Amino acid sequence: MIEVKIDRSSAKLFSYSVIQLFSYSVIQKVTTQLNNKGKIMNTLWEQFAFSASVTGPICLMLFLGVMLKRIGLINDNFIDVASKVVFQVTLPAMLFLSIVQSNHDFSASGKLVIFGLVANLVFFIFTTVSTKIAFKKPEDQGVIVQGGFRANTAIIGLAYVANIYGNDGVALAALYVASLTVLYNIQAVIALTPKGQESGDKAVQVIIKTLTKNPLIISIAMGVLFYLLSIPVPKMVSDAGQYFANMTLPLALLCTGGSLDIRSLKKDKGPTWFSTGYKLVLAPLLITSVAIFFDFRGLDLGLIFLMSAAPTAAASYVMARAMGGNSTLAANIIALTTVVSLITCTLGIFALTAMNLI
Repeated sequence: MIEVKIDRSSAKLFSYSVIQLFSYSVIQKVTTQLNNKGKIMNTLWEQFAFSASVTGPICLMLFLGVMLKRIGLINDNFIDVASKVVFQVTLPAMLFLSIVQSNHDFSASGKLVIFGLVANLVFFIFTTVSTKIAFKKPEDQGVIVQGGFRANTAIIGLAYVANIYGNDGVALAALYVASLTVLYNIQAVIALTPKGQESGDKAVQVIIKTLTKNPLIISIAMGVLFYLLSIPVPKMVSDAGQYFANMTLPLALLCTGGSLDIRSLKKDKGPTWFSTGYKLVLAPLLITSVAIFFDFRGLDLGLIFLMSAAPTAAASYVMARAMGGNSTLAANIIALTTVVSLITCTLGIFALTAMNLI
């Protein structure tokens, strides 16, 4: 039998080596985990910073509009005139040029447009039914419904898209905006029209008038025609049009900010928050979830989300007033959704970016 003698110094050295090796292994594992967590945190921060970079400039322009109105540098008359210039001149010019100068294959956009129309129509029906159950005042029902579905796609929505995707995104968004503008106008008239044969005849007249004389629809239709037929636009005309186009979003956002009246939110709080919840939470959540289910990704999914997450359109106030609805409630919904959408849209962009969907 062989005896192995190990002196104390060797035993201590062996124990020290084992402990050192174990400690190094633990430290290496902890360091790796911390590095991974650090990378994850950095990635999440970068994604949040990207989300904020989309909504941040819009927030600043809206705030600037509020401040310029408060110090008296712009007034209601300026906002009224400038809004008309945007709607009738600069925005149509921007949409027309974005389509004509785009390299996007619009023939592949049919699925996107059809989805947008069907999804928004279904959401309109859902909003109408649930609103009539929750609220009984006829003059409020149509305004709440309109506030819940009618997004400001032509200004805020396009601004979001332009910040993320640039001119190609705006060109594709123009077709989406055109189709939704037609749908929104029809739905708004249906929601705001009282029951009765005479009211129904008036509603049809309003629909025809709003669709045939809408500068946005006309400019987008002309842009698609020029694009499909490859009709050249003279450089002098396109350059002049680009000056108008560049004015659109800054001027429109200033007017939007200047027209906000947060103090009016003290009235009709319940209906205002109800409509805001539909517009900024349910609409983007439901429509975007269904879009993900149907395998929309990238630019298409981003466009669907940004358009559905946009606040209530300013045109809803004009329509409510013209159709005899509660115009004060309409103004409250526009103001609240415009402010809160900056938060909800930032969170939505962050979530979709974190999941690598857009």
